Amino acid sequence: MYDRRRRRAFPRRKVCRFCADSKLKIDYKDAKQLKYFITERGKIIPRRISGNCARHQRQVTLAVKRARHIALMPYTTIQPH
Repeated sequence: MYDRRRRRAFPRRKVCRFCADSKLKIDYKDAKQLKYFITERGKIIPRRISGNCARHQRQVTLAVKRARHIALMPYTTIQPH
């Protein structure tokens, strides 16, 4: 039976760190900052997880792709068998 007392708790909405702090800039040459937006496997973290706004998520994605192209960041990690 459905329990009316149990409600789904919604977590707080994440705030875009680039909108909150205007001094932060997205730069493809800054691999140290971009590593927070990729997983251990090398995939780009989606917007709903990272908390970025749509505009800054597009900029992060482009910066990660540029950094990968000039070998500052890996495309994937090599998994041993």
